[in-house]
Amino acid sequence: MFQLFHSIFGREEKHGRYPESLIEAAIERTVDSTDPRIRVLPGYRKLLRAPVLHAIDHVSSLIDNIPPALPADRNHYNDSTHLSMMFASVRHMQEVFIQDDALNQLRDSPPENFGQQVVALLLVKLDEKKIMGMDIVGDMLRRDIAQVAVNFSIPRLVDPAALEEETRRQLKRRAFDYLLSLALSRISEVQHERTHLDHQRDLLRRKLRTLKYGGWDFEGLNQNNPAPAELQAELDRIEKELAAIGANDNLLRTHLDLTSEVLANAEQHFWAEDVLLHLDRMNIQRDPSDKSAREIKLQELHDARGRRLVMLLVSIPLDELPRREDFVTAAKRYLG
Repeated sequence: MFQLFHSIFGREEKHGRYPESLIEAAIERTVDSTDPRIRVLPGYRKLLRAPVLHAIDHVSSLIDNIPPALPADRNHYNDSTHLSMMFASVRHMQEVFIQDDALNQLRDSPPENFGQQVVALLLVKLDEKKIMGMDIVGDMLRRDIAQVAVNFSIPRLVDPAALEEETRRQLKRRAFDYLLSLALSRISEVQHERTHLDHQRDLLRRKLRTLKYGGWDFEGLNQNNPAPAELQAELDRIEKELAAIGANDNLLRTHLDLTSEVLANAEQHFWAEDVLLHLDRMNIQRDPSDKSAREIKLQELHDARGRRLVMLLVSIPLDELPRREDFVTAAKRYLG
């Protein structure tokens, strides 16, 4: 079975000009990630080639269009409207960073594996809420003024690496895999008339959950995620059960068509949009002509299920970050 927790993107590919090895690997990864029994269909590689190429083009363009990494350090915090609107203070920003497991694993690796900077994708949820606040109208301070407050919540880091080039490569892999997880989700949702396929649907849903535990999305990882080896073993067990069930050609053709549809229309299932905000220092929306308004341009990830996440590539200085305090040390300090 293809190792689903290994990256298919190398360092040599260029947009629109991919080595044949990458294309073949992406096709096989697509089949393994959805329903490996598709391989019994004649010509499945030829049928998947164009959709896979389109999906690779899309995710490569999406990630390449993310602006260069923004320095996320003490010196740049006050000068950056992006950082100051997402984090209440430098301390808050650093606390978010040191809670990231992947970042801490990188810091714990041998020093030659990274330098003083780590680049990662920062994801935050943007919420708009109508409130009643205070404002100056003319020369008078008035209360109960209808306003819209913008809140940025659940910040997390994705794919930290020593070099920006490596982070973008990992993000392309993650974006492509996310499209495959959407295809698998579509397959698992298809309603079949044959009752004996109930168990198969359950297996496909188990597979989808396993892939999400392995980071096949942009939700980030946490300390409760199983190790890749455990997840790979679970996937192997699922594939053996699916192979034992078998399937007819019509069903597998449906699975192939659903997968092809998602990849051939990748931009309709997963895309980025520019967001333009005009906020004051309290993150209250203002008219663009208001002197207190700061114009802020963001990129927001969308998927066809309505999920939205603001993304910002950041460069984090490791020497500024304190070490994350473990529970035992914190308890001892608290207890005196």
